Amino acid sequence: MILVQTLMLRNMTMNKENLTRRQFIATTSAGALAAAASQGFAANANDTSTSKKGTLAVLGGQPVRTRPFPGWPVWDKDKDEEPVISVLRSGVWSRDKVVAQFEREYAERMGAKRCIATTNGTNALLTSLHCLDIGIGDEVLVTPYTFVASIQAIFLCGALPIMVDPDPETFQINPDKLEDKITEHTKAIMPVHILGLPADMDRINAVARKHKLVVVEDACQAWLAEWKGRKCGTLGQLGCFSFQNSKNLPCGEGGAIVGDDDDLMDRCYAYHDFGRGYGTVGQVEGTGFRIMGNKCRMTEYQGAILLAQMKRLEQQTETRCRNAAYLTSRISKIPGIIPHRLYDGVTRAAYHLYPFRYDQSRFDGVPRGKFLAALKAEGVPCSSGYNRVNKDSFFENALRSKNFRKAYSQERLDRCRQLNDCPDGDRLCDEAVWFSQNLLLGTQGDMDDIADAMEKIYNHRSSLH
Repeated sequence: MILVQTLMLRNMTMNKENLTRRQFIATTSAGALAAAASQGFAANANDTSTSKKGTLAVLGGQPVRTRPFPGWPVWDKDKDEEPVISVLRSGVWSRDKVVAQFEREYAERMGAKRCIATTNGTNALLTSLHCLDIGIGDEVLVTPYTFVASIQAIFLCGALPIMVDPDPETFQINPDKLEDKITEHTKAIMPVHILGLPADMDRINAVARKHKLVVVEDACQAWLAEWKGRKCGTLGQLGCFSFQNSKNLPCGEGGAIVGDDDDLMDRCYAYHDFGRGYGTVGQVEGTGFRIMGNKCRMTEYQGAILLAQMKRLEQQTETRCRNAAYLTSRISKIPGIIPHRLYDGVTRAAYHLYPFRYDQSRFDGVPRGKFLAALKAEGVPCSSGYNRVNKDSFFENALRSKNFRKAYSQERLDRCRQLNDCPDGDRLCDEAVWFSQNLLLGTQGDMDDIADAMEKIYNHRSSLH
């Protein structure tokens, strides 16, 4: 099997202009890349003939790259400004026809029956949890390797977030560790397709069905990512997205909920509009407010920007996937660089961020911070990724708050503290390195610059001591 994958990858490299995106992703799986590495698909990292020679830039040498990578967000002056100006001139700035058009088009693009646009991804999560009747007394399983909003949304509903360690190879919540955290209080699982890499939804949903739990997908970084041909965000009861300025589909601030259950989506719509009756959430006499609600409606400006940005999303996603696969094929041969692994069920990743792990022992003990500084000096923007967000003070402050001490026994609060210890999540926080999505919108030559810079640092690692 490895030999077959190797031959496929070699053939792909020679004829990649004739391959579809799905073929490209399939043939660049972890097994294929490992096989290619052993067969010499790309130059060995110890061979300085393929990397930029000389002194490291951080020590005064010439950097590998001096040109900037593609900027973000992208805006077409000739095509994208008129719809926003039209909204301005219309005088209709709160949600109306433009937002409704975006909701229809986004639902269609995602393969979902319905979409509700919100002010941001955090409120999409809050609305979803509330409308699935998750609140005081409940527990929600979630990964600690995520942005703080995933955890805070659970707290803000009055529920307890129960941490489930991620798989260090995939960066995703580990399905093997879900059942150990389930109690009679567990109500939901919130898989986070963090970094735009899909979680293992088959195994997560199997656990949910077995224990009669609901699944709320935090797909806030996973636009157009796919699990076995289905879009992330459409594999649970509800899926939530973010359109914040750095996101692959941006409008400054914005979010959305997608789902197929009309009754549930009607409830979400009513909740996001102050609780006004809507659809199956019928009207009542008087003011018309049927249920407890919030105000998190998207504006027409946001809808106009998103409609423009969405025209580029498919092509940009293809480009990110192609460049990510090529970059993995290059850097996987560098000792101490451990690229992320995609599950076998992943048919497309969104790559909001490109992650790998850095093993400093293979770089002769050079700390990650020095590696990052050296890489930035070579002209490659990078980040260490998430810190231990679940260990930030907000977590303990919530558990110690008056309302949580009233709502929960000391035993349950202490158990939540105990389960907050996630060694694999801590490991990712210590080892991860990220490239932001805009770097992947460049050319194959740009990916070569990234790989060359990393090879250069490896070959001159002794000078960083």
